[in-house]
Amino acid sequence: MDYKSSIDLLKELIALHSFSKEEKLRADFLCQYLQELGFEPKRTGNNLWCQAQEPDNSKPSLLLNSHIDTVRPSDSWTRDPFQPQIEGDRLYGLGSNDAGAALVSLILTFWRLSRKPQPYNLILGLSAEEEITGAQGIELLMSALPPIDLAVVGEPTGMQAAIAEKGLLVLDCTAQGKSGHAAHDNPDNAIYNAIEDINWYRTTILPRSSDLLGPVKMSVTQIQAGEKHNIVPDSCRFTVDIRVNEKYSNQELYDYICTQVKCAVRARSFNLGSSFIPPAHPIV
Repeated sequence: MDYKSSIDLLKELIALHSFSKEEKLRADFLCQYLQELGFEPKRTGNNLWCQAQEPDNSKPSLLLNSHIDTVRPSDSWTRDPFQPQIEGDRLYGLGSNDAGAALVSLILTFWRLSRKPQPYNLILGLSAEEEITGAQGIELLMSALPPIDLAVVGEPTGMQAAIAEKGLLVLDCTAQGKSGHAAHDNPDNAIYNAIEDINWYRTTILPRSSDLLGPVKMSVTQIQAGEKHNIVPDSCRFTVDIRVNEKYSNQELYDYICTQVKCAVRARSFNLGSSFIPPAHPIV
């Protein structure tokens, strides 16, 4: 592989529709491409992975990972998103940047590093459903892989290594009250009860800030209550989007929040925790 063949590969990938959950064509193509390079890719769903050499249990394992799916093109596209076009030093096409360029770069890196022994087990993992955080993507791929000690994930980061990423914790909250006619006195209005907790999310600054990621950020992003103008609602539902730094686990933060607010709180998932690697790590 060289620069020209890498550009040609990216152009071929752009021409293949690979929306999340619909990556079969691209997975088929990449499976054959890796075979032609001399590798023996394995497949689970639309995820692919292969090893550079026979694994050595005495060595750590390094994963090179990027995703093969794309979002759907928006109506604002002024070009054919599936017709790769080069203008100057830019290649246009759907997914050319996120994450086609990283995907091709890691395939090239894997090919080059595999040509001689390394002090680690080198694994290439190409995952599906990244754009929708689907269960048949990286989660399924990781269940098929041997234990991984370190991963390099290809995403558009302006050619600068990103060494930390905030986690995501989405909370569905429900404040309760007592339903009644708006003309009557009712101190137990679910909306007013919700406001107290919403204000807590708005004003609270959690004590553990990060040098890499800053403080935890909590934002109320959705709210729903009431069906008629003259009825005091007995429930008010709202959603909180929380971007978690590496100083907290999602479970720890959820447990703390439950002690601070009065509403019922349900976490959609605890899986998307923060990740980081120390700036002094050799790979950085």
